[in-house]
Amino acid sequence: MNEYAKEELFELVQKATAGDKEALEEVLVSVQDLIFNLSLRMLGTFQDAQDATQDILLKIITHLSSFEGKSSFSTWVFRIASNYLKDYKKHMFAKFPLSFEFYGDDIRNAKIEDVPDLTQNVERSILAEELKLSCTNVILQCLDAESRCIFILGTMFKLDSRIAGDILDITPEAYRQRLSRVRKKVGDFLKEYCGEYGKGTCHCAERVNYAIQNHRIHPARLDFTTAVLKDMATVKETMEDIDAISQEFSFCKTYQSPESLKKFIEEFLNGPSYSKISANLE
Repeated sequence: MNEYAKEELFELVQKATAGDKEALEEVLVSVQDLIFNLSLRMLGTFQDAQDATQDILLKIITHLSSFEGKSSFSTWVFRIASNYLKDYKKHMFAKFPLSFEFYGDDIRNAKIEDVPDLTQNVERSILAEELKLSCTNVILQCLDAESRCIFILGTMFKLDSRIAGDILDITPEAYRQRLSRVRKKVGDFLKEYCGEYGKGTCHCAERVNYAIQNHRIHPARLDFTTAVLKDMATVKETMEDIDAISQEFSFCKTYQSPESLKKFIEEFLNGPSYSKISANLE
């Protein structure tokens, strides 16, 4: 999220709801990375995250007049985005749900040595990194939507328990307890199976061809390794250290949202759809 003083951002929102198109664009751009990263972790793939981010940006536009400044704008955005993503059914993993049991069985029993070379002249080290980033993202799909959201808010965004509880409509204590349980669940799985982040036998470099064969990564489309990493320290005013195992989840990297999202905002604000809903902003 772009860095604004609370008063400055509230003033921008007021201008936007009054019909100032430039202010509205600035507001949307300020939160698009936050929304995209939340969507990516909640849904698992870049394409689904882009689609959901567009939907959420439209929700923010149509609900902007309801923001009263009682909480920070990022908290308000998190609440809208989290509620939308927890019920999102259009992503790939809604149709093909995962579980830790399935993932563990696949790691133990996959015949990776029987798969031919499918790297298409792409360096194996690059494909292994793509698989590592993709896999640790997809692992989150083994959690139910509510637990996944709790894990992401606490581990990736490191939100204060009071703020996260407010977003999810649970008490801070309940949030801390549930976060501790879900972090242990993910951490235990990584320790048992993952050779990259734990003591398991699964190593990405050895499973590259198997992953390509099963459409988990694509040599011609390396979403994670070509994405631009982003420093999310601008939300640090809402952060706190929750426990001592934060470094075990260092795979929770943040990305700059794709250029296509900025183009979507620009095209929407300059197209006929904006004029149809702008009357409802005030």
